[in-house]
Amino acid sequence: MKQIHLNLKHGIAKIEVQSQDDLWYLSQIIDTGDFVKGKTLRKIQKGSEEKSRQVKKAVFLKIEVGKVEFSKTSAVLRVGGKVAEGPEDVAKGSWHSFSIEPGTTITLEKQRWLSYQLEKLKEACKSKVPKILICVFDREEAYFALMKKYGYELLSRLKGKVQKKAVEEKVKPSFYSEIIKLLEEYDKRHSLEKIILASPAFWKEDLMKEMRTSQLKPKIVLATCSSVGENGIDEVLKRPETMEALREERAAKEINLVEKVLGEISKDGKSAYGIKEVEQAASAGAVEMLLVTDELIQKLREKEKYGQLDALMKAVDSSKGSITIISSEHEGGKKLSGLGGIAALLRYKLNY
Repeated sequence: MKQIHLNLKHGIAKIEVQSQDDLWYLSQIIDTGDFVKGKTLRKIQKGSEEKSRQVKKAVFLKIEVGKVEFSKTSAVLRVGGKVAEGPEDVAKGSWHSFSIEPGTTITLEKQRWLSYQLEKLKEACKSKVPKILICVFDREEAYFALMKKYGYELLSRLKGKVQKKAVEEKVKPSFYSEIIKLLEEYDKRHSLEKIILASPAFWKEDLMKEMRTSQLKPKIVLATCSSVGENGIDEVLKRPETMEALREERAAKEINLVEKVLGEISKDGKSAYGIKEVEQAASAGAVEMLLVTDELIQKLREKEKYGQLDALMKAVDSSKGSITIISSEHEGGKKLSGLGGIAALLRYKLNY
C-alpha cells in the first residue's frame, strides 16, 4: 500500500492499493460512519423518461460508509454507503458501492483514527512481506504453502508412490526428486527468500542429501513437525527454528499473541474472553491487549451489530490498551474463534 497523503488533524488519509493483501488491511481499517471518496463507476440514467437508458460512467463520489465486505477468495473489497458528495446526475443519499482492487486510489476520512488503525496503515505501507515457502512432508505426501499477510495460501499437495508395509521403508529417491523439482519451480515463480522445509523424523535431512542445486540450499531452514497437511503448516509456524525466518511475518506474531492469552486463561490469570467479559474489562480500563478475529468483525458487520464491538475497541484505545486484529485463516485465529472471536490480556485480574 502506498500512502500518498496523511493529515491526522483533519482525519484524512489518501492511499493507493498495490496488492491483494492491502485489501485485507483496508477491510480492518475502514469503519461504518467513515467517509470514502474516489473515482468509481456509476450507472447513470440518460435521456428523457420515454427514451431513458442506463450507461456506466466514471464519476468522483464521496460516500458515508454503511457496509464493508471483504472476500479473500475473490480478493475484492466492497465498501458501500450513501452518497454524500458527487455530480448533479447522482442523487445525494442514494446508495453506492466502491469495488476496491489493486490500482485503486481512495481518500479515507475518519472523525477519529484509533491507534491500532494507524498501526495497520503503517504496517501495510511497509516493504512487502518476504516471500517464504513452507513445505511439510513425510514418506507419503508433501504440502506446499506460500506465506501471506493474512495467513498462508496452500499451493499444492504432492502424493508419493509408497507402498504401505508392516515394516517401515525408506522414502524413495524419486519422491525426493519430485519435491525438489516443485521447490525449484516455486522458487523461480515466486522469487523466494526463504524455504521452510519440515518433516517428522529424519526425512528432511535425507532430502537435503538428494538436493544437488546450490541455488536452493542457502534459502532453506530445516524444521520439525509431527504431522503433515495444514496442521503441520500451523505447527511449523510456532517452531523456534522458523521464528527468525518469519520474524516479519504477521501470521507467526499473531499465533504467538493468541498462545500468550491462552496461557493466561489456562491458569485462570489476568485474562478475559467472550464479548461480555471483555466489555466489562474494557469499561474498567483493565485491558492491556485486545485480540479480535477478522471473522468476528465481518459477522457483526453483516448482522449490523458492529456498534457494540466498535465502542469496546474505542474504550480500549482510550485507556491506552493495544488492539490486534487476528486473521481467522491460521491456527491462532481458529483457536480465538473458539473463544468467541475475542479475548484480552488484562493489567490486573478482575472478579466477575
